Amino acid sequence: MIDKLRALAQTYLDLQNSIQNPEVLCDPKQLAIIGKRMSDLEPLLQMLKEFDECQQAIDYAEEHQEDPEVKAMAEEEATAARQKIIDLKEAMKLFLIPHDPDDDRSVILELRAGTGGDEAALFAGELLRMYLRFAEEQKWTAELMHKTDADTGGVKEAVCKIDGVGAYGKLKYESGVHRVQRIPSTESKGRLHTSAASVAILPEAKEVDIAIKEVDLKIDVYRSSGPGGQSVNTTDSAVRITHVPTGVVVICQDEKSQLKNKSKAMGILRSRLYAAEQERLAKERGDMRQGQIGSGDRSEKIRTYNFPQDRVTDHRIGQNFSNLPGIIEGDIGSIIESLQHKDQEDKLASLGAN
Repeated sequence: MIDKLRALAQTYLDLQNSIQNPEVLCDPKQLAIIGKRMSDLEPLLQMLKEFDECQQAIDYAEEHQEDPEVKAMAEEEATAARQKIIDLKEAMKLFLIPHDPDDDRSVILELRAGTGGDEAALFAGELLRMYLRFAEEQKWTAELMHKTDADTGGVKEAVCKIDGVGAYGKLKYESGVHRVQRIPSTESKGRLHTSAASVAILPEAKEVDIAIKEVDLKIDVYRSSGPGGQSVNTTDSAVRITHVPTGVVVICQDEKSQLKNKSKAMGILRSRLYAAEQERLAKERGDMRQGQIGSGDRSEKIRTYNFPQDRVTDHRIGQNFSNLPGIIEGDIGSIIESLQHKDQEDKLASLGAN
């Protein structure tokens, strides 16, 4: 175990050297990714240093067993060092979990109202705002790429790009069906309604990540609908791209420019195809166990927001969280941390590190 951890420490030094590369220095995004990875590894370097100091204290005590003047003090330090080594090994185990490069990526967030009619659309709109506010808190930037509003308020569907190093590593746990239980304002008899919305979190893919052949695309342009002003609604600026081999359809109409809408739509398409390919490869390797945290199963009911009881329940970890108004306003950090912790435990167990 220690040898593997020392190899990771060497990775830190390699990354340190790589940022001297002129090509890397000219790429702010690559610099940010390397900087984050180095930041993630820095605690390991400190723990390895403490581990070595503890080992030296133990060795010193063993070497001075025959010296009565130093034996007692050395043995006392060695006893403390042995306990600290146990604690350090437990903490350092987390670094044995293989680093997923996708965790450093930005994300494409797709959100759709599900069962529940108007109430589902209102809930979908609240979820969108929740994620946008969480992104703002994380100092990420968000760009709405496509949105279809419901006639009675709320959102039928929305696609948003959240740009920030490490965004996928945190938000990937949000993929799945979110359910809300509350009494709608239109409910005269005070009955509790259950509605749902689905969330998909996709790692942003670049052109180098996945090849898309032009002949595999069917591109339609048409007049945008909904709000947007005269230039949007009276020109053929909306773009619908169909990837014929997979049947994946992407629509983008928020921009006045057809070219910009096409560029955005291609970005969404790449991310969808990349996510599907990564999922296929993971299943081939047997990486995606039933119910695994972060598997990205969009059909799985992952969370219930119960307004009357001020309770949010994440069903994957069986944990309840209070302060629902704060959560729906973007305070989801504690939920994500709990999911990350459970995911780490599962992965360590699969590695036989527990």
